Amino acid sequence: QVQLVESGGGLVQAGGSLRLSCVASRSIFTFNAMGWYRQAPGKQRELVATITSGGNTNYADSVKGRFTVSRDTAKNTAYLQMNSLKPEDTAVYYCNAVGRVTGIQTWGQGTQVTVSP
Repeated sequence: QVQLVESGGGLVQAGGSLRLSCVASRSIFTFNAMGWYRQAPGKQRELVATITSGGNTNYADSVKGRFTVSRDTAKNTAYLQMNSLKPEDTAVYYCNAVGRVTGIQTWGQGTQVTVSP
């Protein structure tokens, strides 16, 4: 069973930057895609960004131009670079991976991102 471990969250002022990391316990080529989601208090979990096994990326409109999703296949790691952070970006950020063969989704434990005004 694959495991995903996120890190890199924290407290930052508006306009600042953070980089989240998601380390997978097996090769990321075994996934159709990896993604980042977030959930703010009282709100549903929402998609932030995804990257496919072919390297194609997709972003929520709210983060386009500010966030960048990438990966390092040698390190089995996906990243989310977050720039120009806003208070409304405050949420728990989760890493997600979809198995290429099984289609099973796996979630990380989440990492808290807090952006102060």
